[in-house]
Amino acid sequence: MSKETLLKAGIVVAGLILLGLLIWWVATLLGSGNQQATTQPPATESASPSAQATRGELPLDGVGALDYQLGDCFENFDPEATESRVVPCTTGHSAQLVAVHRYPESDSYPGVAALREKGREICQGAGLTDAVANYVLMQRNAYPSDTSWEQGDRRVDCYVTADKGNIIMESLIP
Repeated sequence: MSKETLLKAGIVVAGLILLGLLIWWVATLLGSGNQQATTQPPATESASPSAQATRGELPLDGVGALDYQLGDCFENFDPEATESRVVPCTTGHSAQLVAVHRYPESDSYPGVAALREKGREICQGAGLTDAVANYVLMQRNAYPSDTSWEQGDRRVDCYVTADKGNIIMESLIP
């Protein structure tokens, strides 16, 4: 293939990615508007000014995945890591936890497909600020395996992550 063909293919792929992110962002905005008109299940956490109030002084190294709090911003976020560095959202960061759903302890393991769907649902319902238009973002979800479910993990998390080389400089939730 010639360089020109590769360049055109790259532009098409980048355009499709941006279009997909734009559609996700619009769906998120529409979903958050609809979310306000309905009652949200009590097991889903919502953003609040006190979301990071219990953190204390930031940055904080070695925060375990099960201790992440709604609104946390992460430096050099690795979704596979068991611990991360939580930083103030006003400093450069690569990801933010924007929605959390906790299943009741009494629930049985719903299966991977249901957990994925719950992740998509809570991400679409996450109320994000207009600042999302300033960044190239992707949605990531984390949810328990059947083994971690047996150990008490009932969290489904929704993160927005910055594309490589893209640094977020503000909180993306109100």
